[in-house]
Amino acid sequence: MPEQNIIVVVNTRALFAILLALPVAAQQKWDPNSWPPLQVPKLLQAPRIDGDLSEWKYVAFTDGVWDILRIRQTPWYLPAINRLTDHGNEPPPEEDLQARYYTAWDDTYLYFGAEVKDNVNDVDDPAHEPKRWYFKDAICWFIEAPRDNVASSFGQGDNAFCFVIDARKPPYAAWWRHGAPGKTYIEEPIPASAVSYAIRMNPWKRSAGDFILEARVAMAPTLGKSNPNWHKPREGDMYSLEIVHTDPDGGGYGGHLIMYGQGDDDATWGRMLLTGPIQPIERKPE
Repeated sequence: MPEQNIIVVVNTRALFAILLALPVAAQQKWDPNSWPPLQVPKLLQAPRIDGDLSEWKYVAFTDGVWDILRIRQTPWYLPAINRLTDHGNEPPPEEDLQARYYTAWDDTYLYFGAEVKDNVNDVDDPAHEPKRWYFKDAICWFIEAPRDNVASSFGQGDNAFCFVIDARKPPYAAWWRHGAPGKTYIEEPIPASAVSYAIRMNPWKRSAGDFILEARVAMAPTLGKSNPNWHKPREGDMYSLEIVHTDPDGGGYGGHLIMYGQGDDDATWGRMLLTGPIQPIERKPE
């Protein structure tokens, strides 16, 4: 047979999209049961919600500074959703966004805190809707209470308490996404009577994008509404936790840091164990 030349036409744009998707497709959904429970302590004294975490941050759950370089080493890392964006004037990745997060509880409230270094504060969204916290600088604690073994996305028992980092504190800046019996993805402000929060901008006089967030959310009118099986918290209860930090930096959807989970599926959220009080770290004398 005479030799034939075979010409293959490749759609380079489609091929590039497939190659980009390969790392995400290749990674399995992580199993939170393979990771030690996140031990979230009870507070003995209720702090004043004023943007100063010094009253309780040393007796809360925190596990150090998070940035994109650290998240890349975690078992839940997915590059499509854990990402920073570059709009042409961004600092190095480690300087773009880094934060410490704090979580605690008492008989009435969940307590949330964050100390954040950010290069710019961005709370503008040209297609604004109250529920679009994820298009603004915001931190959101995803809580399932109590934890169950049924995978769902904002069904019964699933909650997201989201705080837009807007010093003006508009009505949508303290937002609650949750489920309820037979319902999913209910979107509404956190009831005003159930939430108190403070934002302190540029606390270290380093960058206008830096901030401290301090918040508390009453559990009975939120977790209790989301799940009728919820009961008053006690030591040994197992919840689920994921923290989502959004960072558009002047763009649209922008960047995200996600801790202890892989998105809306509550089966990927880390185990959160309610523990008794802890003592602050003691500095030893020489």
